Amino acid sequence: MKSSAPVCPVPAEQQPLNEYQGLRESWFFRWATLELPSYVKPIAVLWLLSWIVAAPVAASSFPYAKHPLQFLLSAALGASLLPTLALLRLYLGWVYVRDRLLKENIFYEESGWYDGQIWTKPAEVLQRDRLIVTYEIQPLLARLKRTFGFLALLLSSVAATWYLLP
Repeated sequence: MKSSAPVCPVPAEQQPLNEYQGLRESWFFRWATLELPSYVKPIAVLWLLSWIVAAPVAASSFPYAKHPLQFLLSAALGASLLPTLALLRLYLGWVYVRDRLLKENIFYEESGWYDGQIWTKPAEVLQRDRLIVTYEIQPLLARLKRTFGFLALLLSSVAATWYLLP
């Protein structure tokens, strides 16, 4: 008996659905799928760990004894770099998979960079992939965008506070 499922010539590790499932199972990229408290916790941990580097750098410019507010603001700003980079990596990974799922034509390599091919997804595969994007990936990207907005607001508050210092 023949299967009615379309034969996909794309190697398994390059198929958009498998790339999506790989992200969902990855310890790093799964972070974006967690409930809010579990999602925020790694951001806070990264920020606190970043203080190990940011605080001595800030102290060299603004000794805590003389300039406590400048020290705290500059250390907090410096410590936000690592969480921001981690969130950016999360965002870019999910955007890459979203784009692969949304595309009708998939570029893939059979055995190396020199023999790339293009596979056109059948309608049912394209519809399934677009449903995954709509109901699974878009909410993750929206959450990450809100997180970036929150970080931008915090950084703007730090900058405004700095500007208002005597």
